[in-house]
Amino acid sequence: MPAVSVGLPYESVDFAHNAERELARLFDFYAVRWEYEPHTFVLARDHDGHTTSAFAPDFWLPDHGRYVEVTTMDQRLVTRKNRKLRQLRALHPGIDVTLIYQRDYLELLAKYGLEPPEQHVVPGGSAA
Repeated sequence: MPAVSVGLPYESVDFAHNAERELARLFDFYAVRWEYEPHTFVLARDHDGHTTSAFAPDFWLPDHGRYVEVTTMDQRLVTRKNRKLRQLRALHPGIDVTLIYQRDYLELLAKYGLEPPEQHVVPGGSAA
């Protein structure tokens, strides 16, 4: 019986945004182990203890002990994401999160010879 080809890890994940897929593709190419949105950090709760605000970084890089969040949305609209990241750092100062902005993301793609992906939401997903 022939072996089944599994492919690269990024090919088996339903990403919310194409930018996340391309970053995972880059991680795979350079053999950087990653997990997609494995943890959600609660930032605020209401008086009944229900979560009212949370942050789930896009990637966890276990060999580096670092989370990575990529945002390619209009940079004027990243205020909310930056606020959540500040809250996360205040509540959990030991958690290392790198935020990759659109400019940095596009520079990475250019540096490593990847084409910029279409900047649209994958059906069933949300904007990165």
